[in-house]
Amino acid sequence: MSTKDMMPHFDLFQPSDVENAIELLDRYGAEGWAIAGGQDSLAWFKDRVKRPVAVIDLKGIPGMTGITETAEGLEIGALTSLTEIANNTVIQNSYSLLATAAGRVASPQIRNIGTLGGNICQDTRCWYYRSGMDCYRAGGNTCYADTPEGQNREHCLFDADRCVAVSPSDTAPALVALDATMVVQNSDGIREIAAEDFFIGPDVDIERMTVLEPGDVLTSIKIPARWAGATFYFEKVADRATWDFPLVNIAAAIQLSGNTVEDIRIVCGAVSCVPRRLTVVEDIVRGSTRDAETIDLAAGASSRGAVTLNYNHFKIPLMENLVRRAIRDA
Repeated sequence: MSTKDMMPHFDLFQPSDVENAIELLDRYGAEGWAIAGGQDSLAWFKDRVKRPVAVIDLKGIPGMTGITETAEGLEIGALTSLTEIANNTVIQNSYSLLATAAGRVASPQIRNIGTLGGNICQDTRCWYYRSGMDCYRAGGNTCYADTPEGQNREHCLFDADRCVAVSPSDTAPALVALDATMVVQNSDGIREIAAEDFFIGPDVDIERMTVLEPGDVLTSIKIPARWAGATFYFEKVADRATWDFPLVNIAAAIQLSGNTVEDIRIVCGAVSCVPRRLTVVEDIVRGSTRDAETIDLAAGASSRGAVTLNYNHFKIPLMENLVRRAIRDA
């Protein structure tokens, strides 16, 4: 009899506050698993690839949901649903980049349950890894996607280091573009991490996609006011308009003075293990009037250094065209 879709036994804890959650995570260490909306976690459990002894459900912790305006900008609880973010008037009016990105995640049903923290912390979707094969990311010594027979249409163009998997998040590029800060708490206290530094590649740690370590809890995300009301652009290209993860997505925030670009952030997702900030593109466009020659130069520069795999050559022109549209149409 197949064991697929039959979860292994675990003890479920529902802590009343962050401190209690951290104590439980410290107690169980590698055998503990923090769960938010559960969209990614439950799939791992049903496939029996992950077998935690204890699951710590963060959903009931007060103070980890909601959207608050502050003197510095905006603070969003990590357990705030993607639907609430997509529909929030303040975010729509001042930080519409994030509202648009959140509204492009999966389906309405998943957005109702899925959280912002869960979306940015989700693991890669590489099917070799998620099916339980002993690849590098799972502690083995092979990348099955990066072989002559490997199926790697969705995999990376940049920053491969044994593993060629990509970050699947739609909201992560938007948060990097907005210069967001992640607030993380553990038994030693609270620390704040720039979104650009929150995500890590296989050259740093091949078994993690963020800086979060056992015992860490992402409690909130701060967005500075400096990008409030800027000109924004978000686009996601996927095989299906609903449900699918991105083949490539792009998030751009542009501050204009008349027709001149004063400042710009532009970030691509699903081309690297981390949201890839296109600093070369930013340098080309900053100070320009977004003329056709500048846009073409920036688009071509965006793919500089890309290394294709067997089946993902299409990502280069796709990425370049998304960059072109983001600069031109924002």
